[in-house]
Amino acid sequence: MSGILDGKRILVTGVLMESSIAFQVAKLAQEQGAEVILTAFPRPSLTERIAKKLPKPAKVLELDVTNAEHLASLEDAVRAELGGLDGVVHSIGFAPQDALGGNFLNTPWESVGTAMHVSAFSLKSLAMACLPLLPAEGGSIVGLTFDATVAWPQYDWMGPAKAAFEATSRYLARDLGKQNVRCNLVSAGPIKSMAAKSIPGFEQLADAWNGRSPLEWDVTDPEPAARGVVALLSDWFPKTTGEMIHVDGGYHAVGA
Repeated sequence: MSGILDGKRILVTGVLMESSIAFQVAKLAQEQGAEVILTAFPRPSLTERIAKKLPKPAKVLELDVTNAEHLASLEDAVRAELGGLDGVVHSIGFAPQDALGGNFLNTPWESVGTAMHVSAFSLKSLAMACLPLLPAEGGSIVGLTFDATVAWPQYDWMGPAKAAFEATSRYLARDLGKQNVRCNLVSAGPIKSMAAKSIPGFEQLADAWNGRSPLEWDVTDPEPAARGVVALLSDWFPKTTGEMIHVDGGYHAVGA
């Protein structure tokens, strides 16, 4: 039986732990027939260890999305490994500790700027670094977000960073559409991952989901969100771009 990503070549960022959505995306992509290459920063060796748990081997490239040299060398490194790409998954986010946890009014610009650069501008940087690798018939860029249309407890400057990330995706969709490159986001509910551990008050968010989402939500299961990403990487959404798909149990749709 063929998979929905048969013959596709997919780059996945942000694989840090088995519990991460990015790991599950890489796993599902391989199971659906794709060749996968991973990028990691700042510890590629950690990702290389986790990659051994994938169904098939996957090359890991070091990529700091704020480093112009890393971005410039990405095309040659990927081309040497896979020949090109059909899809790119952005699963990167970072904010210094003083930009999280209730310090919103006191966070200095330096920390805000770091959060914006790593978590938002990097989508444009990664897209442009990968653009020459995508085929003439186009490709798919998919990012992971945490719905930035509302303010969350403790999330602080990662909220505005994600809002910028979501806007960046829409503008990429606008400007890359002429090359038949789609850019979409999956807004996932809270998952107990490495990223979650860095967010003060994560348990508060998880508890809110358990009480409010119409569909039962499991914070230990990244697969539903990963399925959304894989679907958007496939040819089953050929005319969908600039979209944000919620995979959150329906939490976003209900008021109380």
